Amino acid sequence: MSFQTISRTSLAGSYLSREQVLELIREACPISEYRGKKVLLIVPDATRTCPLGMLFKGIFAQVGTVTAVLDVMIALGTHQPMNEEAICYRLEISPEERRGKYGAVRLLNHEWDNPSALKNIGTIPAQVIKELSGGLFSMDVPVNVNRRIFDYDQIIIVGPVFPHEVVGFSGGNKYLFPGVSGPEVLNFFHWLGAVVTNPMIIGNKYTPVRKVVDHAGSMVTVPKLCFCMVVDHAQLAGLFVGSPEGAWDEASNLSRTFHITYKERPFHTVLSCAPLMYDELWVGGKCMYKLEPVVADGGELIIYAPHIHEISITHGALIRRIGYHCRDYFLKQWDKFKDVPWGVLAHSTHVRGIGTYADGIEHCRVQVTLATGIPEELCAEINLGYRDPATIEPGAFANREDEGVLLVRKAGEMLYHLRQRPDWAREM
Repeated sequence: MSFQTISRTSLAGSYLSREQVLELIREACPISEYRGKKVLLIVPDATRTCPLGMLFKGIFAQVGTVTAVLDVMIALGTHQPMNEEAICYRLEISPEERRGKYGAVRLLNHEWDNPSALKNIGTIPAQVIKELSGGLFSMDVPVNVNRRIFDYDQIIIVGPVFPHEVVGFSGGNKYLFPGVSGPEVLNFFHWLGAVVTNPMIIGNKYTPVRKVVDHAGSMVTVPKLCFCMVVDHAQLAGLFVGSPEGAWDEASNLSRTFHITYKERPFHTVLSCAPLMYDELWVGGKCMYKLEPVVADGGELIIYAPHIHEISITHGALIRRIGYHCRDYFLKQWDKFKDVPWGVLAHSTHVRGIGTYADGIEHCRVQVTLATGIPEELCAEINLGYRDPATIEPGAFANREDEGVLLVRKAGEMLYHLRQRPDWAREM
């Protein structure tokens, strides 16, 4: 299946209706092309805001009765698997609907750390990596992906597009890599993004990481259709359907208009409140990524999340071993850290932010403080500040921007930038 990207965007002050979405699904997924096909929907986990249920139910209503198979796989990357109850909640279907109308749909979690669940589809050669990375790396990168996807005749990717710290803007082929990929390519391009640094990546389109992700996506030979959502206040501001590359390209342009807030000057104190969908620091770190550009030199960013009690169930032991540090801390001691999974190193640098390391001394541009359920002694161990969340009333930070204090009540998806690029960013 191949066609030009088709789309619907909302008028100012309104959102796409259910009927507009269904109309687009009917246009993109003609029944005649799905009869007897085995179809896999690849969708995000609970850490992405979007009206996924509307899309899932609409696609099922259009082709679910004519396909031989219509299954759902959660693009977890390295996040924790979801149980069936959580997946149903994500798809916005009731237990009764699950047992009845959607009973034949298999709900699958990606297994990034299970070698038997993965298939090697080739290697990106060192010379290609050198070209894609702008000369930063020259190494062979093996590409592994969930082997189940080759059991299907058609992949349909459904997910939102937001500014993203590793790739620039999420969406498109990112639901394959790292969504359902193996660890090798995942670790490589996360570290590539960290070397470029979050502020230089986030909110930019054709980053070196996006080029790697799209190259890996081209290695997946199963036909792919992509529904890219642009979400505003959990409602659809735009929906783009086409190839993963084409739909993402147009959706990211609209995302830029909705998801980047510009400020005139930096803030010495930022209270960045994590929503409940970020249940560990591994994903709660987004509250730093999206706000680092507007924190003043020497300022403090506080991640306020009383509900977060874990660094990471999957990666916590490694993070406790290495701590949170700036990029140069690792690069200038590379022999010591090169064998740590590069995705973990990338997460560490993204949370800690821009800094330098010279003569054995690390100097980070801003202070990152946790006001979470992670205890003070553990915060000190991992090189982050601590505040007791019980002593913080978010309302006390409101309406104080003239004083250099910024409150963001739902952080992690909206990117904040300074209208004029700061000196530290120009120097990178």
